[in-house]
Amino acid sequence: MAARCRLAARFHHIHGANIRLDASHTQATRVESFANGLCFSLEPLAPGQIFLVEIEEKELGWCGHLRVGLTAHDPQSLEVVPEYSLPDLVNMGDTWVFAITRNHNRVVVEGEAVQAQGQPWEPFLLIERVRIPRDTLVGRSRPGRYSHILDDLYKMNVLPATARRSRIGVLYVPQPDGTADMHIVINGEDMGPSARGLPATRPLYAVIDVFASTKSVRVIPVDYGFPSLQTLCRLVIQKHIVHRLAIDGLDLPPLLKSFCQHE
Repeated sequence: MAARCRLAARFHHIHGANIRLDASHTQATRVESFANGLCFSLEPLAPGQIFLVEIEEKELGWCGHLRVGLTAHDPQSLEVVPEYSLPDLVNMGDTWVFAITRNHNRVVVEGEAVQAQGQPWEPFLLIERVRIPRDTLVGRSRPGRYSHILDDLYKMNVLPATARRSRIGVLYVPQPDGTADMHIVINGEDMGPSARGLPATRPLYAVIDVFASTKSVRVIPVDYGFPSLQTLCRLVIQKHIVHRLAIDGLDLPPLLKSFCQHE
């Protein structure tokens, strides 16, 4: 799964007419208008694998935000990339896409108990049998004059879903009946099943629609193994400082300072 994860953590070369990808195919920017911003993962996702993006740039003057989901259509099979994920791509069938809002879509079966969310400081997000390192999933603010006041708020996961630096991911979890549930994760919080009955035996690609006020997003790779040395260093440094602004005064390499403050 590790090799597939590395491949899928990039955008497909098939995308909407207004999208420009960077050289690494990890950043997608809509260069004009508010539509034709459809993007897909390079490879189908593995069961339980999250495709995670961070909102890098917003654009004022448009109504609407990022849309995410899954599709069973191979992007290379599309004669023309639809202008919109909703409703165009969804109307083609075998596609499940939702607009990102704070009160997100959730499908609850009658009589089913709502699964309790783990605490925001717990190291892993558990979605049924899937375990994902929570630290990578949470978007954080850029340090600024008042960022130390906001730090505790961001730890409690109140960063607006559609704000800059917010991180949003999509994955599917196989079910005993051979289908799958689609889950959307916003800043480390599982929004619950957004769609049920997906065909788990078919390849499912992530759909990212860089729509309206969302102008640019970047794919964030998720390490499912042990934390990297860089991550462990950051955790130790952050544990011994008052707030992120204090990192500027530490005798550390600039890249490590940036990682400690921003990631």
